[in-house]
Amino acid sequence: MSNIPKIVILGAGYGGILTALRLQKELNYNEADVTLVNKHDYHYFTTHLHMPAAGTDKTENARVSISKLIDEFKIDFVKSTVVQIRTQDKKVILEDGTLSYDYLVIGLGGEPETFGIPGMLEHAMNIRSINSVRLIREHIEYQFARYKREPHRTDYLTFVVGGAGFTGIEFVGELADRMPELCKQNDVDPSLVKIYNVEAAPTALPGFDPELVEYAMDVLTKKGVTFRIGTPIKECTPDGVIVGDNEEIRAATVIWAAGVRGNRLIEEAGIETMRGRVKIDEFLRVPGHEHIYVVGDNSLMFNPEGRPYPPTAQIAMQQGVVCAHNLVASIRNQPLKKFEFKNKGTVASLGRGEAVGLAFGKKYKGRVAAWLKKAIDIRYLYIIGGIPLVIRKGKFL
Repeated sequence: MSNIPKIVILGAGYGGILTALRLQKELNYNEADVTLVNKHDYHYFTTHLHMPAAGTDKTENARVSISKLIDEFKIDFVKSTVVQIRTQDKKVILEDGTLSYDYLVIGLGGEPETFGIPGMLEHAMNIRSINSVRLIREHIEYQFARYKREPHRTDYLTFVVGGAGFTGIEFVGELADRMPELCKQNDVDPSLVKIYNVEAAPTALPGFDPELVEYAMDVLTKKGVTFRIGTPIKECTPDGVIVGDNEEIRAATVIWAAGVRGNRLIEEAGIETMRGRVKIDEFLRVPGHEHIYVVGDNSLMFNPEGRPYPPTAQIAMQQGVVCAHNLVASIRNQPLKKFEFKNKGTVASLGRGEAVGLAFGKKYKGRVAAWLKKAIDIRYLYIIGGIPLVIRKGKFL
């Protein structure tokens, strides 16, 4: 019977894939059995999904096959859906089998958080996966065809995006860029198209630099976006949304981009969570379960001021690196490393050739910020796939 420890990684998002790739690099052959479980056979770039969702890029450019990233002699890849996590007997139940583990890494990704808004789950779409953005793109294009048959239905040409955080802002920028092309293709008067970005907080891009927020809103307003800031969505209906003081915005398209929670499977496993996220310790472990690590959207960590870190790709990547280090250290009975988030900057795209960002202690906007975002995307490609992946995908991001 083998005494080699079994490491199971659930999810090939930013945190999961970085954990797997670092383990692949740091472990010796036969030092551990590592299994990566993901429901798709590809890893996708969440930070790029707003483009194929709006139709300004192809979905293929936002993903890469997992088999092109991992060494099959060091990492076993299982394409399956996780059904249950049984912490008491160290097993993961898949839709088509069972895996035992000595160490578990949970990086299953988040789920939309609707904050209890009636109708949001039933009637809105989300920018959460390759399949979801493919649906959004096809839905948007279909609305133009519907309008041509029913020209009195201007609600077919009205688009509501709930949330003016990074996902919402980046999506409306791409959507506004796409509209002239769709109007031309379908012989539609561009003045009939309405794009609303609705945000309950008192500012767009909450917590971001006010000067850059003002610049972003100015750029997007000139592109045709109407902002409703400080205005909560009270209900999502089959006909649109109810906002503020019971005002109805009739729209055939509602995209919800205002919240992410953790994963229900973690709650169902009996692990203590806050909105589906685990308040992990300084080594990325679940309190009371020192053999279980949590990364990415499923994790909850607080900054020195006591506020939770936002679940970004940047923090998930850094967690993946430290998680792998601590797994290797545990196997070798070496000291674990504390996780310390190092903020390398943040950039938000505003559509073609425009962005705003904070990096290296400086503010960037316009084309320079757009170049910076491109550089960040290319750096990620290099981290996970080296120069070959940069050559293959770099020109598209």
